[in-house]
Formats: sequence, structure tokens, C-alpha cells
Amino acid sequence: MSFDLNQNPKTDPALLLRYRDRQYAADMLAVAIGKLNLFTWVDQQGSVDTAAIQCHFGLASRPLDVLLTLCRASGLIRSDGQHHRLTDLGREHLVESSPWFLGPYYAPIVDSPVAQGCLQVLKHDRPANWQASDDGSDWHESMMDEQFAKGFTDLMNCRGIAMGQALADAVGPMLAHSKHVLDVGGGSGIYSSTLLAKSKHLRATVMEQSPVDKLTRQEVFRHGMEDRIDVVTGNMFSDPWPSDADCVLLSNVLHDWDFPEIRTLIRRTADALPSGGHVIIHETFLDDDKTGPLPVAEYSVLLANITQGKCYTALEYGEILEEYGFDVSPYHATIADRGYIAATKR
Repeated sequence: MSFDLNQNPKTDPALLLRYRDRQYAADMLAVAIGKLNLFTWVDQQGSVDTAAIQCHFGLASRPLDVLLTLCRASGLIRSDGQHHRLTDLGREHLVESSPWFLGPYYAPIVDSPVAQGCLQVLKHDRPANWQASDDGSDWHESMMDEQFAKGFTDLMNCRGIAMGQALADAVGPMLAHSKHVLDVGGGSGIYSSTLLAKSKHLRATVMEQSPVDKLTRQEVFRHGMEDRIDVVTGNMFSDPWPSDADCVLLSNVLHDWDFPEIRTLIRRTADALPSGGHVIIHETFLDDDKTGPLPVAEYSVLLANITQGKCYTALEYGEILEEYGFDVSPYHATIADRGYIAATKR
């Protein structure tokens, strides 16, 4: 069924998405309390740096950053650079010697499948099974299965309509003189479809790997965009990118990866764009000091568990963009705890 992509929703679905996005956060906190006894140990140290936490508990740096961000955003620790100490809230309720210790309240979930996955990620930096499934596959491996790919693409597509419409409204003026958008890892193509619905002069190419590319073509046709959107099958890390775009869209792509892969994608973006070309990074962004927002910190726990990535700050993306010859514009919020940064190639 087709519908008018120009008809935006009247409401913001942020709260409804937060219920789903935060589902791993409680289990991650349960592991910190019940498996690591992290808060008691930090309290005994008084103040401790990130390296000491990592060494003492044998934790990997990526998921530890996610855990510390969750603790800051929840008001449990306070950080000064790489040094951390408990807040009154953390000290009174998460230290086992306190009369108000809430550890037993989290005991029923400390050995849940999701919590076990959180511990695996913290210790070994390997993504846990998708939704704690039994087949042993993380999200990246699961996407090679056609049935799983369809379900996950449908999941992303349903939220992407409103997000894409809000993004299209926000970036429309910037794209007034652009001609061709390359949507890298574009999933169902919903972001390209919403951009083109609002900007009639644009064309787009969606680059997706098999088997998602088949689903992309179906969705592009469903929205009546087959004359304006091409779908190219390819791996965004290893296959050539189309070279005739003057704007690259990276929507909900970079948060699936760690810094080496992010740098590769931004380098390839720079290689694909002419001088004056734009890149748009559309994501959930943490505050630059990683003290929040809490919904994004909670979502980052989910990402750390099922992908090789997490949520990042605009500052972290911006520093890499500048290294590869981009001038970076400030962060702009859109809808549902999402937003974007844009950059122009020098």
C-alpha cells in the first residue's frame, strides 16, 4: 500500500521508541551490580580512572564506555575526564554495605539471557546473539539470512518513515543545489524516498548488500520512486561506490560499527564526493560530554549488545570528518531522539 510521503505525523513517537530501545539497559545495570559489584569497588577506591576499571574487571573499552555513559546519564557516577566517582544516588543504593542497597532487587534478572549477553560483550567485546536467540548469530551475521533481513528491514522501515520525513524537512534547504544522493547502507530506502518526496529535483542511489537489496527495490517501487531511485548491490566496505553523487547519506549506519569501520566509511565518503559535496550523518547522538541524554545512553546499550558499535557524539564524528577534509556544521535535533550533522567537503 502506497501513501503520501509528504504527509508528516502530528506527534513525536519518541516515548514509544524509548520503551523498545531501553530494553537492554536494566540487564546491563544488573550485571554491573550483581556480577561485577562495580559500584562497591568504585566507592572503595574513592576516585578511579577508566583504565583501572578496565584492568581490574577485565573489560573491553567499547562496552565499558557504553556502561560508564549509562551510569553518568542515570546519575550514578560523576566523571571528570577519565576519572570517576559515585554520586550520592549511586553510593546510597548500589554499594553493598549501604542499608539502602538495591542489589537484591536486580538479582532476578542478573542471569537472564540478555544479562549473560551483556557480560559477554563487556568481557570479550563480541556482540551477543540477536535478541538472545538460540542460533548464535549476531545482527551482522543474521542479516545474511533473507527471512531475518526482511523482518529487520520492516522493523527499521516502520520507524524510518517519520524520521525520514523530519530529516527531509530539516535538510531540504541545504540540498537545494544538490542533484544526486548516495544512500549508503540505506536499508529499505525509506530515507531516500522521503528526501526525494520533499525535494522534487533530487535523484538517489541506495547501496545495499544482498539480500536486503531485493527488499529495497520492492519498497522503492511501492513508493512509486523507481524512476528516481536506483538500487546498487554491494558491500559498503569492499565494493566500489557510485561516483556521481554530490551528497552522501549515512542514516543509522555508523552506530553499527566501531571507530576503525567508521573511519573507513568516512574516508570512502570523502573519496566519493566532489569538492562542495555534502555528507549527512543521521543518528542518535550522545551529548559531547557523554552525560546523556538518558534515552540515547540506554539505546547505546542495545547497540553494543547486538552490533559492533554504540552511540557516538557529534564531536567524535566531527573530528573524523575534519581529518578527511570536511567542514562540519553543528548538530541539529529532528524527531524521536534523533538528529543529524552535515559536513561539506573542502
